[in-house]
Amino acid sequence: MFGNLEGKIAKSSVEENGKNSIKMTLEVSQLHFEVALNKAYLDNRDKVSLPGFRKGRVPRKMIEMQFGKNFFYESALELMFEAMYEEALQEHNLEREVVSKPSIETYEEKDGGALIVLTVDTKPHIEIKDYTGIKYRKVTTNVIDEEINAWVDAEREKNARVLSVVDRAAKKGDIANIAFEGFVDGIAFEGGQSDAHELVLGSNSFIAGFEDQIVGKNTGEEFDVDVTFPEEYHAKHLEGKPAVFKVKLNEIKEKQLPEADDTFAQEVSEFETLAEYKADIKAKIEERKLADSQREVDEQIAEGLAARVTDEIPRSMIDNEIDRRINEYANMVEQQGMNFEAYMQQMNMNINSMRAVYEVQAEKGVRSRLAIEAIIRQEDIKTTPEAMDEEIKKLAEMYRMDVTQFLEVIGDVGIRNIEGDLKAKQAVELVKKAAIAE
Repeated sequence: MFGNLEGKIAKSSVEENGKNSIKMTLEVSQLHFEVALNKAYLDNRDKVSLPGFRKGRVPRKMIEMQFGKNFFYESALELMFEAMYEEALQEHNLEREVVSKPSIETYEEKDGGALIVLTVDTKPHIEIKDYTGIKYRKVTTNVIDEEINAWVDAEREKNARVLSVVDRAAKKGDIANIAFEGFVDGIAFEGGQSDAHELVLGSNSFIAGFEDQIVGKNTGEEFDVDVTFPEEYHAKHLEGKPAVFKVKLNEIKEKQLPEADDTFAQEVSEFETLAEYKADIKAKIEERKLADSQREVDEQIAEGLAARVTDEIPRSMIDNEIDRRINEYANMVEQQGMNFEAYMQQMNMNINSMRAVYEVQAEKGVRSRLAIEAIIRQEDIKTTPEAMDEEIKKLAEMYRMDVTQFLEVIGDVGIRNIEGDLKAKQAVELVKKAAIAE
């Protein structure tokens, strides 16, 4: 927009505006402001109607006469703002990192141009005087036989056969195929009928007491089931009402689980014996528990670090972190094929209540991150070329790219981010070594 115009877009000055904030004054040149005003007119003229002119054909001067000379000022400033703001940041070579969007305090016409005063938040300079002695709880990674057996039993359930039973009465654990019709005060109610409903006896998925009255009955038997609907029930007209269900037991089925033996191990795994299969299960559970324990310890360390940052933090940093977490969560929901707004409604939430959920953890996250950055500075932590090469290679493999292609995609910013992450990991390891396990 301003590429063919010579000279700076704006003169600028910067001053302190209290802790973690600076005030910036931008004086826009008349020439650049006029270009922006004309562009704002061209972008917005279709929205203005005046008698005697076709829509979109009203001259700019006529609009300014009718609605005021500053009618296009705000649009013009929006058009040129990003360019002149970046120009000012580069000119003053600000050492303090800007962490918020600019907030315009005032703008006014001056000498045919414009004078704009804005404020931005800056990242606080944190010092961690002592990061040693943070306490954390150890998490056990021991694997007991019950956990291994539960894994095996889950696999047996997956490989179970379902067979029809004809030589005995129904018992808990059976799958009962039933036809039923429900009555309240002798009148059949809507939704209380089925010709072939399958119900696992003992699952408590029906009204309390319903399944118990099927136990002991035989295939083909017809009988009444007497129950009372709960005081709180999804169908309001049935709440607390006694009901009679006329039931016919169509079929009884049972699950037959395979024996946990060598043959079973061969069918569900690459191992020849049950002992080898269980040893592999144990190793997998241990691996999962170790990852979980390390994650939990990292969270405790992060909380401990956050508590040691007592400096004032700009509100914008916390808001930005809340935004990041909500966007991350929204992406996860939408990757599962759900609309995020519909999901929030289903969860009886709105954006404000969701922000409130993330508030405390977001602030801890910001404080912890500032603490880690301070430790990196104070300890002069650096990465080695070997560590960078290894991390880049690992990430390239993860995204199924060769290293050259991966580096082209991520660019210089991506490389700096990788370097920063490696430094952060080293800082966390320093804190862990100096931490105290309870």
